[in-house]
Order: sequence, then C-alpha cells, then structure tokens
Amino acid sequence: MSPRQAVGAPTPGWQRVGSPAVSDTPDLEVQLVRLDPGLPLPAYAHPGDAGADLMTTVDVTLEPGERVLVPTGVAIALPLGFVAFVHPRSGLAARHGLSVVNTPGTVDAGYRGEIKVLLINHDPRETLRLQRGDRIAQLVVQRVEQAAFVEVATLPDSLRGAGGYGSTGGFGRS
Repeated sequence: MSPRQAVGAPTPGWQRVGSPAVSDTPDLEVQLVRLDPGLPLPAYAHPGDAGADLMTTVDVTLEPGERVLVPTGVAIALPLGFVAFVHPRSGLAARHGLSVVNTPGTVDAGYRGEIKVLLINHDPRETLRLQRGDRIAQLVVQRVEQAAFVEVATLPDSLRGAGGYGSTGGFGRS
C-alpha cells in the first residue's frame, strides 16, 4: 500500500479531506506555456479533485445545437507515459446542456500546441454565452500504458463474453 493509500493519521504534508488522506503537494510537475498571460493557470478547485479547470480566452456564443472550438490559452508538455483528458464540467452540462463533443478529448504527451475544447450546446432552446475567463472544461492527467497488440485466432472465454450494448440491463431490461 503506498503512502497516498494509507488510512491512518495524516503524515506531514498531508491534509485530511473526508476519509482518505490527500496530499497538499502535487504528484507530477507538468510544464506549461501560458499563451494568454491575462488568465490564471489551470487549477484544481478543491484538494483531491481529479480535474483542473480550463478557461476560455474569448467570449463565445453557442446557439442551440451549435459547436465551437474554444481556445484555452495554455500549451503543456506531459512526460512520456502520461496523457491528459479534457472532460466536460458537470455543472455546465446539468444547468446549460454544455458538453465536449469528443468526450473526453485526448492530449497526448507529444502534443505541444494550444489545448482547445470542442464545445457543443445540447440545449434545444437556449443560447449559451460564455465570457473570457469562464471555466469551460476540466483537464485530467493520467498515467497510461502502451499495449502490445498480439493477434490470436480466438480470444479466451470470459463471464461477459461478447455481450455489448445493453447486455447488462437497463431501460426496461433486467
């Protein structure tokens, strides 16, 4: 069990949030170029949050059903073995129907350009207006593995088998 998974009294540099211990120091340093110096860096709203908020650098109007590629004013250099995923913000989705078209958007370790977010207004009636500096998405950085794909004649059996869409129930099925 790693120190971050320990469940006892917090050690120095840790703070207790709920039941798990959460570090007040970052786990990974990510190099970032601020392309728009007028906006703050991406930040986590609360200790232990998975996603750092990304902001729009421009005012944006999205009509119902419209999608727009929105700049965030940041470019990053992730270490090899890491990826960043751009996720929608749940409050914007719940209150305004705003989402990310290619959810999650993928920022590979080798990409050095500006992170942009492809937003869509799913609300059937309301126009959505975003202002420069509004938080529009979350950036989640994760460790990734590269797989070696090995061709075989047949796959081993599993409990699930080939059951796909809807095979586990829901929508009137048990």
